[in-house]
Amino acid sequence: MIHRTHAGGVRKRPLAIARSAAVAEWGTLFATVRDAVVRKKFAAVPLATLATFLILLFSIVQHLPGGERFVNNIGVVRAALPLEVSLLRTPLSLYVPALDLPVWGALAQVFVVFAIAEIVLGRRMTLVVAYACTLAGTLFARVGVAIGPHHLFGFPKWVSYVRDTGPSAAVVALAICIAFRCRAWFTGGLVVAVMIGEAVVLPNLAGLEHVVAVITALLIAVSVEVFGDFWPRVLAGVGAATSVAAVASREVAVEARRRRSAEAVIP
Repeated sequence: MIHRTHAGGVRKRPLAIARSAAVAEWGTLFATVRDAVVRKKFAAVPLATLATFLILLFSIVQHLPGGERFVNNIGVVRAALPLEVSLLRTPLSLYVPALDLPVWGALAQVFVVFAIAEIVLGRRMTLVVAYACTLAGTLFARVGVAIGPHHLFGFPKWVSYVRDTGPSAAVVALAICIAFRCRAWFTGGLVVAVMIGEAVVLPNLAGLEHVVAVITALLIAVSVEVFGDFWPRVLAGVGAATSVAAVASREVAVEARRRRSAEAVIP
């Protein structure tokens, strides 16, 4: 793996350098995922399994007779819809794959990224990131249509009727948060660069929504990093204070009963 230079020094071969870089970048992530999978198998990723199943289910249903109308009514979001309807449909819209893209791609990326996120971030955080970033993209589309095509991030009116579904924004956001949590800076930077490049080369709704998902994910990741332990500490302090107060209250009550009993005995 190493060989000596003419000056007598030791120089690593390219393969050893690449291996060291891979371990530094993905070592923590790989070890965390491997341990969870070895211990629990598929039981470690029920959320990822359910999300993959829902995407497969919606993909099958929307290609059945009458199925596309059914899926449109429960899970398809468009900027032209009333806001309250879009908000109700957004959770399911994450699992409705695009009609013009191969469903196997969505299934693979959702299972892999959601599974890693579920292990590294936890189920609750995975859901928060996925839905928050999907919702951010949905709201951005409405704002873009409202400000019009003459602005940098505006869209023409016809974009409000574009079907705005799919898990891609959630997948991008979870990849960013995973990289941030595991300190895989090169991977996270690469994802950000690819998404920005996509938006520049193909300035469509999906590309800009991916950039919005990246920004939202970075805000969430930084907030968790800075304030993640704040509220648990506050709640722990409140719980401790409540326990102390309860114990003190019981001691006061016991002492009061003891005094009343002693006064009753004295003639």
